[in-house]
Amino acid sequence: MKYKFSVLLAALALAVSSNIHAAESADAHHHSHGSTEPTKLQLNAGKKWATDEPLRQAMSNINQAMAKALPAIHKNQFGNGEYQALATTVGENVAYAVAHCKLEPKADAMLHLVIADLMTGAETMEGKTSNSRHDGAVQVLEALKSYGKYFRHPGWRSTKG
Repeated sequence: MKYKFSVLLAALALAVSSNIHAAESADAHHHSHGSTEPTKLQLNAGKKWATDEPLRQAMSNINQAMAKALPAIHKNQFGNGEYQALATTVGENVAYAVAHCKLEPKADAMLHLVIADLMTGAETMEGKTSNSRHDGAVQVLEALKSYGKYFRHPGWRSTKG
């Protein structure tokens, strides 16, 4: 049952990358949003956005998984199955964050932009786009870098690609 729930959450998180409102209507996300979603990350009046423990845990898990994979990726010794597993890790952690984090609406809207990039990168690592799987890893790393730049996460050091 736990596996099915994780798969369901991962599937709902995938919906976030292509249609944020579809995920909301499926009750995957319980935050309220205004009528206009931001299209570009920005700081909160010059300061980083607040985070909560579930979000920090999920982002730390993704960051650690990327750090572990990078040496093999850089040496072109990371196979399709490994990219698939890494993409699954990203998706599961995004699903966890979507299901559990409780941010104020403006911070949440900013987080959606990071989540969209994470999930697009994961889809690319799965081989679902015309870009290389390596490009997907790069996109995930860029999303992690953006997260660190725009969100308050004590001790955060994004993995360097």
